[in-house]
Amino acid sequence: MSAVYSVDVTIRAPVRATEVTDRVADAIRNVFPGVEVEERPGEVVATTHSLESFSEHLHRAEILDTARMTFLGNLEGDTFAFRLKKQAAFAGRVNFAVGTPDELGDIEVEVTVRDPDPETYVDHVAPPTEDGVPIDPDERGSDR
Repeated sequence: MSAVYSVDVTIRAPVRATEVTDRVADAIRNVFPGVEVEERPGEVVATTHSLESFSEHLHRAEILDTARMTFLGNLEGDTFAFRLKKQAAFAGRVNFAVGTPDELGDIEVEVTVRDPDPETYVDHVAPPTEDGVPIDPDERGSDR
């Protein structure tokens, strides 16, 4: 039986004068498919209640350890936040932003975990790895 997760995800990205709002929205959709996007003056705001597709990006890019460190390092209470490089998102890639924001601005993501708890949800989205291979707690000791 798979766990049920209750999360609220808010994604914000500035739209600079040199950018087309639809392209910024597309950058967000590239790494967070299925989000609800709202265009506001100077920014795009998106919401979702799942990071399943984002988790698939992390697995494909083999950056689970980086994601885990980023998520857990920015965990406060039931919320963790992180930033992504907008240019990489335009190309459909996940690249965590660190340090000073890019001149185009970064995509800012805030995840509030309602159930079960943030650490368990991080394990689900970006599972621990061993030699770069995800360790799936559901598969240990299984006959499948």
